Amino acid sequence: MPNTYTQIHLQVVFAVKYRLALISSEWENRLYQYVTGVVRKLGHKLLVINGMPDHLHLLVGLKPDQALSDLMRIVKGESSEWINKMKFTKGVFRWQEGYGAFSYSKDDLPAICKYIENQKQHHAKVGFLDEYETLLNEFEIEYNTGYIFKEPA
Repeated sequence: MPNTYTQIHLQVVFAVKYRLALISSEWENRLYQYVTGVVRKLGHKLLVINGMPDHLHLLVGLKPDQALSDLMRIVKGESSEWINKMKFTKGVFRWQEGYGAFSYSKDDLPAICKYIENQKQHHAKVGFLDEYETLLNEFEIEYNTGYIFKEPA
């Protein structure tokens, strides 16, 4: 789009279906590379990606010509298809429905990048649900607790 200039930075958080800890350290870096490729193929910029065995964080520089919902549908669909094709899990791998997305200014990026890069240290102190609800509350996002990610059974 000529004469369109944007700076849209979003942190996106999404979980494995039922919050199962299926993302193994043996292949997580390959997953991060794959997701990075999907995001870039669609013309967006992936600034940082990291996660835990049950969820991922992406910091994306979003182009305005694609809706975030479409980007996430493609990222989650293609990555789960790839995980299943590679047979990284014993059963069928699926992402949980939905995601959280949080916007940041350019000045916030160094701190958010560091936060995402240090997920494993962060989650040694703070659980995923506490982290997720904190983000929702900090951004004053109304949510239905019936639809919030659940603790694994």
